[in-house]
Amino acid sequence: MSAAEIEYLSNTQFNAMYMRRLSPFFFLLFCIHSFAQSTGSWKQHKCAVTLTYDDAIDPHLDQAIPLLDSLGLKATFFLTCSSPAFTKRIAEWKQVAVTGHELGNHTLFHPCEGGKPGRDWVIPEYDLRNYSIRRMQDEMRMTNAVLFSVDGKQQRTFAYPCGDQRLQDSLYLDPHDFVAARATGEQLISINEKNLYSLGCFGVNGHTGEQLINEVKKAMASGKAIVFLFHGVGGGHPINVSLEAHRQLLQFLKEQEKEICTTTFLELAEWIRGKQ
Repeated sequence: MSAAEIEYLSNTQFNAMYMRRLSPFFFLLFCIHSFAQSTGSWKQHKCAVTLTYDDAIDPHLDQAIPLLDSLGLKATFFLTCSSPAFTKRIAEWKQVAVTGHELGNHTLFHPCEGGKPGRDWVIPEYDLRNYSIRRMQDEMRMTNAVLFSVDGKQQRTFAYPCGDQRLQDSLYLDPHDFVAARATGEQLISINEKNLYSLGCFGVNGHTGEQLINEVKKAMASGKAIVFLFHGVGGGHPINVSLEAHRQLLQFLKEQEKEICTTTFLELAEWIRGKQ
């Protein structure tokens, strides 16, 4: 029996008598094929969605997390550990981890490459052009140590500040330090993704709820995963999403939870790694 014939059988109504007439071998093939068709790559869901929030700002604690918790959704917060919203609210971030959200590494001081358009805010002390790879890796490892003191976890993911992955033309991340890393290039993610250290995302800035939901629908149609990148939520950052658009997206994810698996960036990466 060809694959095409098995496909035909799996999409045709036929009675139990015909099923019993199939040889045991062909019946087994049919069962395997039917099971594969009925399960998705993302824990039997059509797609996966990961909500990530960068920089550790007050609206994450004040606006995003209460809504996430009210809907039972988990997210990843990539923390810049020098941020006052982290240093002054560590007890709250501990509780965020206790409730199942992921605390990710976004460095101590958020160093970015200066001299690019729109980066006048980069000061010389934290200009990536003035860093060595050793200094950058030390900063990332120190951030891991700080986060360990908050949540007690060893497995960590990373988000590149400003999406800058290179320092002096060399990749600065040591893969031994992290399970995966989020970049900033727009991308839907396949379960067969090979490079876990440059996973793309959809950067949110002024989008409506309808626009964000449409991006999820694209992931559902393709059977892939989408990672959203948020900064401000109802304010707090020049890159921002309105409270209403954010709420509409999260409510859609909750309403479609039988079809959409909303998970942390770490768990998403571990699923992909498991397929490898």
